[in-house]
Amino acid sequence: MSNIIKIGTRESELALWQANSVKRQLEELGYEIVLVPIKSTGDIVLDKPLYELGITGIFTRNLDIALLNNDIDIAVHSLKDVPTVLPKGIVQAAVLKRGNHNDMLVYRDNEEFTSQKNATIATGSLRRKAQWLHRYPTHTVVGLRGNVNTRLQKVEENEDWNGAIFAAAGLNRIKLTPETSVNLNWMIPAPAQGAIMIAALAENTYAIEASAKLNNEITELCTTIERDFLHALEGGCTAPIGAYAYVKEEEDEVHFKGALFSRDGKQKIEVSKISKISEAHNIARYCAGTIIQKGGKKIMLDDLGHDPKKVAVFSTKKLSESQTKLFNDDIAIEDSDFITTRHNRIPNKIIRNEIENVVITSKNSVEALLTNFSSDELQFKNIYCVGRRTKALIERRIGKVKHAEKNAKKLAEYLSTNFEGESLTFFCGDLRRDELPTIMKSSGVEVVEVEAYQATFSAEKIDDKVEGVLFYSPSTVQSYLQENEANRVAFCIGETTASEAKKHFSEVKIAKVPTVESVIELVNMHYV
Repeated sequence: MSNIIKIGTRESELALWQANSVKRQLEELGYEIVLVPIKSTGDIVLDKPLYELGITGIFTRNLDIALLNNDIDIAVHSLKDVPTVLPKGIVQAAVLKRGNHNDMLVYRDNEEFTSQKNATIATGSLRRKAQWLHRYPTHTVVGLRGNVNTRLQKVEENEDWNGAIFAAAGLNRIKLTPETSVNLNWMIPAPAQGAIMIAALAENTYAIEASAKLNNEITELCTTIERDFLHALEGGCTAPIGAYAYVKEEEDEVHFKGALFSRDGKQKIEVSKISKISEAHNIARYCAGTIIQKGGKKIMLDDLGHDPKKVAVFSTKKLSESQTKLFNDDIAIEDSDFITTRHNRIPNKIIRNEIENVVITSKNSVEALLTNFSSDELQFKNIYCVGRRTKALIERRIGKVKHAEKNAKKLAEYLSTNFEGESLTFFCGDLRRDELPTIMKSSGVEVVEVEAYQATFSAEKIDDKVEGVLFYSPSTVQSYLQENEANRVAFCIGETTASEAKKHFSEVKIAKVPTVESVIELVNMHYV
């Protein structure tokens, strides 16, 4: 690996400040550093899907992808934004000395409004909202999004608001702390708030060793306890959770306080513990267990039943837990498999005929082949396929792919010009489209179609509240229409799917990259 360390950063003022802080400290230690601004995930392609890698964080996933693609050597994050489970292959290389851990109130006129019955506070954080309503139950809390600069401008412009809540560290770092502000010492911060974290690939020992020189052991200990507490309580759902740990070195003690709130702020369960530093690894599990024993699980489950998310969308295939976490907080996702598949029995004689040229257009066909035969039996000379993930599966389980395209039509156009054989064996499903065999036959190539699997429509009636539907193939569109009207936004994985959707839907959106994650990002961008 190069001795130049490339630091990946988002492009907000705060993100750049944090990245430049790391850059300056590493340069003082003699390292050569380059900053690399990172763009949207839609512009970046991986060989594996995001959910398989465990990439979930809304504010961190672009940098995670850049690390895994070796576009950067280290990524700099606000640690409170980093998921408690890091993606496969990525490690925490360092945690810098913590800044101000507090939340901060920025008020418009004065602080006296806190004693009034009616007031309006802005925040986009469930945790801040819940704690404010717990302390001031008659106040109104409204949503607030955007980077630090944008949120400050909104507070200044909105005369109906009395103030808004920010992370003190963020304001302090970019020197935007207003005079009309005060630390909220009573509010329990987000786990790891105020701390900057450096992530790196586990295999990049040079970057890890360099980053480790910036690590602050006290901050690392405290934030680890806080994040372990959060992880123990999360249970796959978003809940208002606060946690803060600090060390009294002269007494060899770690002091911890954590709390879980209901989203409306009416319920609060708090726990605190003091432990010797040598026994600090037990704090998170003990305190999370105490929260659960006092009724924490019921609070979280009740909140799930009254989810305040405003936009409902539906996926026509089941999503993994990691994929569902990619949706913005104001989007509620439901899912179901609108196409179910059954692998057919493929006669042995087909494989024994020593097929030279094979076309595979879906992962279903690959799985059907592997259900019938071992990898050693599938000795094809030339394999042509559709889709990056299909290609990855073939090369992992069967053999090298000679050429791949993003859809069947483009593959047929390529083969009609470049294919030199006389026949192709096409492993397909019963609902396959006709472009490939039609184009190949018109080019004088014999196409032997082998039905490897059967697909069945299995749509369900969708609730009227659903505004958008995610589609992954023309068949999912056709299945959907058996039970539902085309009166919603259609979010499509690619051009072929979109072509089918456009026959029925008035509003069709197409993902930049033919992946589930790119469709999810498309949904997030549409409902910003």
